[in-house]
Amino acid sequence: MLELKRDGQSLTILPETGAALGQWQVQGHEMLRPVANPALRNQKGVAVGAYPLLPYVNRIADGHFAFGGEEHRLVPNMEGCPHPIHGNGWEHEWQVAHRTDSHAILTFDHTPSDDEAGRGEWPYAYRAVMSYELRADGLHVSIVIRNSDTVDQPVGLGFHPFFHSEAKSRLKFAADSVWLTDVHGLPTEKKSCEGEWDFSTGQALEELKLDNGFAGFAGQARLEQPGGLPDLTVEADRIFSHLVVFSQPEEGYVAIEPVTSMTDALNRPEIAGRGVHVLAPGQSLGGMIRFRADVSRRPAEG
Repeated sequence: MLELKRDGQSLTILPETGAALGQWQVQGHEMLRPVANPALRNQKGVAVGAYPLLPYVNRIADGHFAFGGEEHRLVPNMEGCPHPIHGNGWEHEWQVAHRTDSHAILTFDHTPSDDEAGRGEWPYAYRAVMSYELRADGLHVSIVIRNSDTVDQPVGLGFHPFFHSEAKSRLKFAADSVWLTDVHGLPTEKKSCEGEWDFSTGQALEELKLDNGFAGFAGQARLEQPGGLPDLTVEADRIFSHLVVFSQPEEGYVAIEPVTSMTDALNRPEIAGRGVHVLAPGQSLGGMIRFRADVSRRPAEG
């Protein structure tokens, strides 16, 4: 475990658990809501507050996709679900490449083995780099993936932070459309962000259970916390043109996930703007997500 500190902030990083975050504390306030998901076997029961998603985001239907004239079959990595989820970066230990008091860079190299199990995680070689930095204005997270294979590969990136969802929490963001999903979280129907799906002026999360992807994400989301925690602003680079919201009010959390592609993007070639990015050998894709806590109106806890 690593701990970073700066300007009344502290951040715990778990290199051994997929470069996940444990907690981000700002002026005595716990901003993340660590969640242990026993269905994600390779998180080994560790409660994590956030973790990177790569080399794809969310689910791939039945683990099957075709690319470059080849058929690929991935191995399910979440118990009870036939659809592999969130890539394989979260399943492995990462290496610490650089560290200061307020900044850490971690790397992970994936080289698929020739056997079915090895290729079942992801059939292409890649290098991923995560940068976590505490700055005066908050937490800056940078995610980069480089194609280290000898052929083109399709990739997706994202970040999966869990935040506290209080009785009066409200979520505000702008997007063009939303995907309705089936019981396993796969997209079934696209609708405009109107009426019940319009979050542009904010919606209460108290009884709102969501597991949906939004397209045309404008790059900023705000979580308003009238109940006691500081309000939180999430700002993402334009490469993160999609947003997944996973709201579980009965569990007291909401995941606000900027991502580069829609769920099951590899199998949706007919969808414009699905977000699949193809990297040639040696090419990279990356972006930054910034988190800012408004502590100006909140006294520090206890």
